[in-house]
Amino acid sequence: MNRILIVEDEIAISDLIKIELELRGYKCEIANDGEMGADILEAHNFDLILLDVMLPKIDGYELLEYIKQISETPIIFITAKSQMSEKIKGLNKGADDYITKPFEICELVARIEAVLRRYNKVNDIKVIDDVKVNIISRTVTKEEQNIYLTPKEFDLLVLLIQNKNFALYRETIFEKVWGEELEFETRTLDLHIQRLRKKLGWKDKIKTVYKIGYKLEV
Repeated sequence: MNRILIVEDEIAISDLIKIELELRGYKCEIANDGEMGADILEAHNFDLILLDVMLPKIDGYELLEYIKQISETPIIFITAKSQMSEKIKGLNKGADDYITKPFEICELVARIEAVLRRYNKVNDIKVIDDVKVNIISRTVTKEEQNIYLTPKEFDLLVLLIQNKNFALYRETIFEKVWGEELEFETRTLDLHIQRLRKKLGWKDKIKTVYKIGYKLEV
């Protein structure tokens, strides 16, 4: 289980991130200012840090410099500062990624997994009942038999697994998998869902959520 430190002074946001990530299998701890974050990091090890820029006592940039002196823990900046200059500053100081508020939790999860994967800190094998998904080799097996998925079907499957038991809006799915906004009358997503259900035998697992989209229920 990956351990994540959330350093965020807005309590509602930090609590929401913690709840959402722990439901997805992460173990999280919260610090609501930079000084508290430094104290926690001196006493405990984490696999990743989510770090706000504008923090009381010690700001995110100062804390990042301190973290780099005591550990090699990957860092993702979470901030309301959306200017390109701020993003470049954060990355130049050593952050591994940068996400601006507001954001969707599925995007945050995807970025967390991408960073953890770069540091070899994530389990690249996802197992749902008798289906095994290898994120690195992009292969899927069911009862030890290979299941052929198209690239988009595979990306869709990974997104559903990353957000298992959570309903995803159609627009969100289309943007994350296809990289563009969902056209009003498109059937592309529905067809891909149908093919995944058939290939994996997941008719009862991939649920249609009325007026929202789809959910992998496990």
